Amino acid sequence: MLLRSLLAPLLVFASCAPLHGREPGARFEALAIPGEALRGNPLGDPVERRVAIFSPPGVQPSEALPIVYFLPGWGGSPDEFLEGGAGATFAQMLGELPAPGQRVRLVVVDGRTRWGGSQFVNSAATGRYADYVSDDVVRTVEGRYRVAAGQRLIAGHSSGAYGALLLAMQKPRVFAGVVALSPDSAFEVTHRGLVTQPQVRRVTRSQAEAWMPPANARPRDGLVSLVCGLCANYAPLGADQPGRFAWLYDDRGEWQPATWARWLEADPLTLIRKNRDAFAASQRIYLDGAEHDEFLANLGARSMHAVLRERASPCEFYESPGGHSDHLPARLRRGLQWVLSASEKR
Repeated sequence: MLLRSLLAPLLVFASCAPLHGREPGARFEALAIPGEALRGNPLGDPVERRVAIFSPPGVQPSEALPIVYFLPGWGGSPDEFLEGGAGATFAQMLGELPAPGQRVRLVVVDGRTRWGGSQFVNSAATGRYADYVSDDVVRTVEGRYRVAAGQRLIAGHSSGAYGALLLAMQKPRVFAGVVALSPDSAFEVTHRGLVTQPQVRRVTRSQAEAWMPPANARPRDGLVSLVCGLCANYAPLGADQPGRFAWLYDDRGEWQPATWARWLEADPLTLIRKNRDAFAASQRIYLDGAEHDEFLANLGARSMHAVLRERASPCEFYESPGGHSDHLPARLRRGLQWVLSASEKR
């Protein structure tokens, strides 16, 4: 998520090295998803979208493999995998997983909205993006490709890692494990500084409402647009007011604690602390945070790991080198290796 991801959606691939020695046929292919869950979404965003799917070379659709549904960060999409260098780099990484036990299919999902991102949640202000992933995408992909028993995984980076964690909590029978790279969490540490920046504080409730449907206008400032999008995901006003959300300041510019409380209620760290059974006992949970994460996402990942370890949950935490979006292919590979190895031992 976060401001850097909004202003530069391709950031998540900035550290990808040029491809060398790729196996012939190791590439991503597009598959159209009808998107029934997104019909009638209040922002008028596209319903039919495509995912990018990687399959190991020489593997037939009928061969059962682990399937990993990957959720990109804020503003990211399958397009970078289908049309840019990211697809080649991630294909190389996936080809380097030990064979045959850890060969996987990777499915990159499109969760973009008019605001930039959906956090992959169901919200009356954006649409049913959690249902879109767990129902529409899974059903369409697995109508074409076989998934190995107990090997359907959810993964993501930043905002996508946030969505992956929530989907794993909400759908334990759907997703057997999760790989969360620099997930949005610990909002008092990672988000509070964003929402109290001067350009955000200057926006009154009336100004924010002027950007909500049926209006098509959006703020010019990238950070303000990001915070509007996050409010739409975390604090929708309800089904009777589609597309509308609670803003963090009133018309006098006063901070609204009740709206911020809704953000905190959506924080994965809060959810895990409050609910001892946030994850099923059988789920494998891999949490990653960069050593020099400019948004301090590593602190939230480490805190979640500490809570889960106290409960003897099957989880792992790795503090990777670099910053928030550095070395993503290698980080994803490490996470998948751990989750798949943990699965084999059970």
